[in-house]
Amino acid sequence: MSSCVLAYSGGLDTSVLLAWLRDEGYDVHAVYVDLGQPCEDREAIMEKARRLGAKSARLVDAQEELCRDLAFPVLQFQAKYEGVYLLGTSIARPLIAKICVGAAHEVGADAFVHGATGKGNDQCRFQLAAEALDPAVRVIAPWRMEKFRSRFPGRSEMIAFCKEKNIPVKASVAKPYSSDENCLHISYEAGQLENLAVNGVALVEFGMVTKPQDAPDKIENVSIAFESGVPVAVNGERLSPYRIVRTLNEIGGRNGVGLVDMVENRFVGMKSRGVYEAPGMTLLYEAHRLVEQLTMDRDLMHLRDRLAPEVAEMVYYGFWYHAKMDALLAFIREAQKPVTGEASLDLYKGNLFVAGRKSPKSLYDEGIATMEGGGSYNQTDAEGFLRIQCLPSRVQARVNPRR
Repeated sequence: MSSCVLAYSGGLDTSVLLAWLRDEGYDVHAVYVDLGQPCEDREAIMEKARRLGAKSARLVDAQEELCRDLAFPVLQFQAKYEGVYLLGTSIARPLIAKICVGAAHEVGADAFVHGATGKGNDQCRFQLAAEALDPAVRVIAPWRMEKFRSRFPGRSEMIAFCKEKNIPVKASVAKPYSSDENCLHISYEAGQLENLAVNGVALVEFGMVTKPQDAPDKIENVSIAFESGVPVAVNGERLSPYRIVRTLNEIGGRNGVGLVDMVENRFVGMKSRGVYEAPGMTLLYEAHRLVEQLTMDRDLMHLRDRLAPEVAEMVYYGFWYHAKMDALLAFIREAQKPVTGEASLDLYKGNLFVAGRKSPKSLYDEGIATMEGGGSYNQTDAEGFLRIQCLPSRVQARVNPRR
């Protein structure tokens, strides 16, 4: 009998997959990668895997690794896909693939199986990561198989299958949108969200964020400290990477921060609609940028900003284990060395306001920047500076006069 490792979440797709793979004659080793999913009962999920006939079921805690080694470097780039999406699902996929490929080696499995569809981005992220880590790996994606799609042409059939088999899942015919969660965010797509006329924020039952209109009618302040671009403390308390994200999820979530509804361009070429909640990461992006404004050299920051869309695209597409990404990560470690300090934010019904910022490495010099008389900047120096800057324009204007 062939054996496989299944990237198992306990949700609709992977629950159906586990049962289907068993029917196809596979020994299935279910691997649940704990990424701090805020709304999931781990013990119930593992018990369900065993009840569905998994040969083995293991839980791997990767919460700290996700935040420390993947999310925080992406944060340091201020990378947002298409200027909006904070890449919560994208960041997690290469780590899940790494853990599952490692598990396959341990149990001697023939293949790595995932539940990503043939239309989406996750199939790319899983396979690009798996083959970069093990060129000989065999990746099975049932959604790309005609046999599987004939049995399950859509989510309605999968929900009916689970009902027939008495498999408990969160999805329902009434609200058949798909969700993916970890400590960085929760994403929602499919089902009624495919209709762009539907208000996604009104439709979705969010797991972390209170809808802004229901958030408290008072401002809450939060301070976030960084050392060399790495978040290290919240409200003066030093915390591990995962605890920082979790704490900020609670603070941002209760204040309605971090909701996104967007139509994005998938790697495979189609446009799709997604609704996201990422309260903690939204706060981290804002606070990080504020500390950078004090501490980072102008030209270095502008170079990083030009690279940020490239990094976001690579993460979104799935090229984490790639030579170019290795080089970019080395660059950002060097570029972030001076980014040490603290930013204070006021939160109110989904809004963020700057309350203060400070840094022992601040490049801001009030004596130079002041608009008052005196100070250490001699405005007369600007005369020569501008004459030199204008030299090419003057020469061109004489040769090619503008009308």
